[in-house]
Amino acid sequence: MGFTQEELKDFKEQFDTFDADGNGHITCAELNDVFKALGEAVAGYRLRELIAEVDKDMNGTVEWEEFLEMMAKVKSGKAKFGLADASEKAKKVVKVEGTSAASATGTTHSFDEDETISFSDWINYQLKDDEDLKARLPIDTDTLFDAGSDGIMLCKLINASVEGTIDERAINKKNPNKFKVHENQTLVLNSASAIGCSVVNIGAEDLISGKPHLVLGLMWQIIRIGLLGKISLKNNPNLAVLLHDGESLADFLKLSPEEILIRWFNYHLERAGHPRRVNNFSGDIKDSENYTILLHQISPSEFGVDKSPLQESDTTKRAEKMLQQADKIQCRAFVRPQDVVKGNSKLNLAFVANLFNMYPALEPSEEGLPDFDLGDFDETREEKTFRNWMNSLGASPFVNNLYSDLNDGRVLLELMNKIQPGIVDWSRVNKPPYKFGAQMKMIENCNYVVDLCKQLKFSTVGIGGQDINTGNKTLTLAIVWQMMRAYTIKLLNDLSGSGKSITDADIVAWANKTLADGSKGSSISSFKDPSISSSLPVIDIVDCIRPGLIDYEQVNQAQDDEERLLNAKYAISMCRKCGARIYALPEDLVEVKPKMVLTVFACLMARSLQKA
Repeated sequence: MGFTQEELKDFKEQFDTFDADGNGHITCAELNDVFKALGEAVAGYRLRELIAEVDKDMNGTVEWEEFLEMMAKVKSGKAKFGLADASEKAKKVVKVEGTSAASATGTTHSFDEDETISFSDWINYQLKDDEDLKARLPIDTDTLFDAGSDGIMLCKLINASVEGTIDERAINKKNPNKFKVHENQTLVLNSASAIGCSVVNIGAEDLISGKPHLVLGLMWQIIRIGLLGKISLKNNPNLAVLLHDGESLADFLKLSPEEILIRWFNYHLERAGHPRRVNNFSGDIKDSENYTILLHQISPSEFGVDKSPLQESDTTKRAEKMLQQADKIQCRAFVRPQDVVKGNSKLNLAFVANLFNMYPALEPSEEGLPDFDLGDFDETREEKTFRNWMNSLGASPFVNNLYSDLNDGRVLLELMNKIQPGIVDWSRVNKPPYKFGAQMKMIENCNYVVDLCKQLKFSTVGIGGQDINTGNKTLTLAIVWQMMRAYTIKLLNDLSGSGKSITDADIVAWANKTLADGSKGSSISSFKDPSISSSLPVIDIVDCIRPGLIDYEQVNQAQDDEERLLNAKYAISMCRKCGARIYALPEDLVEVKPKMVLTVFACLMARSLQKA
């Protein structure tokens, strides 16, 4: 596009100023936050207009490529954009002070310091018993970014949100030098990606230097996934009492975690005989009345939680008294009085999610729960892997349910465009709100997905758009797997520069040549090779790519299932530590799941080519 390196750096800083959560998308909410920091009140419709001017793919957000294209047109004098004007104003805005990104005199804060306080408190609570962090906890707003700069604390936070994601043997813990710190942060980013965090435009150096907007954005994604991940029938079968009349469990599972929390909140308000209901985590909770009723309803009687806050007329004082009640059940987390009164939706969502996880207070009615088998509704490992892969690429909207959230085709079209940029003609894509003929418009999108799959030479025999729209599991999984495979192979093709498409046989040949050149004793015949269950070929390849990275004292001979799983956990974490973005789980290696095994070796090959 004809930009100098200095211009690109300047534009990237401007883009990151808007993209507060670092997920690669500028949303209306993020745009609004920047205007607030500049002291400007902008109507919602105008925010949507500013986005729409630049939103070429019409997904409701602005991505880095669209932002650059806008800047190119501005530079050439061909067009003017409201977002570009706002971006110039935003240059005056800097990050949270007290970090390596020093604040400038006379400037304002672009990122909510309330979040810094909230996340610091949550980390102190979650990790207070961790032996490796005792020397640095508790942290506060002045030490949060420095405390996370070596990656150890962020590794621990990921494991607190999704247990077992990172094998602790892979973390460099003892006074890591700058190279070991970089390894830790690489492990953080690839592990965060594996649990569904979008780490687009975030690098290890950003975390090391403590760039506040990126660190806070990543922390929020990790915390959010941990909080909302527990809101499921598997973790709490009594959620079934929230079903509405005539609603099936399948329908209920289409709800997002946020929608389930709203329903849970209102369920308890109704049981308390309270006339009000909530529809959001902002305006409907500002006066603390609904919170006070909820706390009284869900708290065990022995804690003495009462409704005395309702006697206070000042909303800020009432919020403080409400939080004092929450403290009685050890649930004073994420929000301070001003966060409640201001209606900070992000922090209030976290507060309510924590309440649910601690005290769901759901009991089946006298008729009992509906008769259902959790196995019919529980997410499989494969489904979870695919969903996390999509979200890590910045899928918008966020994919909570692999089937219902793909039923209008838009997320799949986004992924198509990443596999082959420019393949999607966005003028053909229907986008919400679907005013008339919603079902037909969604099926049209899904039909377009199938057409593009055929262009990419995917196997689509017996698959139609309606199958995606209705959530046919077998056929939807077939499409998604081919997309994941195509995306992975595309990365390999781009890196190889050979001009020919890399095949499964090429990957196997590369693996064996790498192992032989590294004088390793392991080898594989295919992605079904039983020796893969030991994880030794994977571990050996990592050591070939990064000699000395593997501590072979941590590796066993895989004589039984327990030893094989230990090796697999170490192997997956060490793959991520060496820079390979692995989505497979340890069990995939132990059970030698060919599809996931392919992605492991393909990602290691891609890492090797990057290194070369």
